[in-house]
Amino acid sequence: MTYCVGMMLDRGLVLMSDTRTNSGVDNISVFPKMFHWEVPGKRVIAIMTAGNLATTQYVISQLEERNKAPKDRHNTLLEAPTMFQVAAIVGKLLNETIRERQSFNGQDGSGKFTASMIVAGQIEDMEPRLFMIYPEGNFIEASYDTPFFQIGETKYGRPIILRGYDKAMSFEDAVKLMMVSFDSTLKANLSVGLPLDMMVIEKDNHAPLHTKRITAADPYFQKISSSWGEALKRAFYSLPGYSFEDEAE
Repeated sequence: MTYCVGMMLDRGLVLMSDTRTNSGVDNISVFPKMFHWEVPGKRVIAIMTAGNLATTQYVISQLEERNKAPKDRHNTLLEAPTMFQVAAIVGKLLNETIRERQSFNGQDGSGKFTASMIVAGQIEDMEPRLFMIYPEGNFIEASYDTPFFQIGETKYGRPIILRGYDKAMSFEDAVKLMMVSFDSTLKANLSVGLPLDMMVIEKDNHAPLHTKRITAADPYFQKISSSWGEALKRAFYSLPGYSFEDEAE
C-alpha cells in the first residue's frame, strides 16, 4: 500500500509520499514514489505514484526515456506547453501501460495492474497546477474547493487535513499538517511506512524550494508524532464527561 498527498496553497505546492512496498508481511521493501523533472527558470514537474509497483516504475521509466530522446522528438514532459497537457501525457501512458500488462497476462478489467498518480508543477508564465490521474487515463484538477489530492491509503490521514488545511497557511505549517496526517496513517496501517519523501514547490520559482527524506530517526518527525499523541489525549479528557444518569429526572 501507499500514501501520497499533494496540496495546493496560495504560495505553491507541497507534496509528500511514503516509500514502503510490500508483497506480504515478510516481503517489505523501500522504493521512491515521488519523482521530479525541471528546466531551470522554465518549469518544474513532479509525479507521485500508487498501485502496482512494476506498472508505476514502467511509466516513470518511459517518461525518463522520453525526456532523454533527441530534440526532434516531441510530447515529453519538458516540452508540453501546459500542465494540462502534461497530465494528459501521463494519463495516456498510464492507461496504455495498464492495458498492455493486462492483455499480456490475459487479464480483463483493472485487476492487479492498476495504479494512480498525482501530477504537480508549474510552467513559466502559468499558475501552479495539481492533477490526480486515474488508471483509465482520465484525470481531475485540484481547485480551492478541492485543494488537495490523496492516493493510496487515504482514509486515516484525510480527517487531519480536512480540519487543519488553510490555503493561506505557510509552507512550514503545511509540512507539519502533512506529517501529522502521515503519522496517523503510519500508526493505523503497517503497509504505509517510513522513510517519507517531501517536496515544496514555491510559486514562480520553477524548482523545488525544499526537499527532504524523513527517516524514523528524524528528530522533528519524532517530536510531531509524540506531541500529537499527547495533544489528542489532552483534548479527549478535556471534553465534557458522559453521565449514565437520566437528565430528564
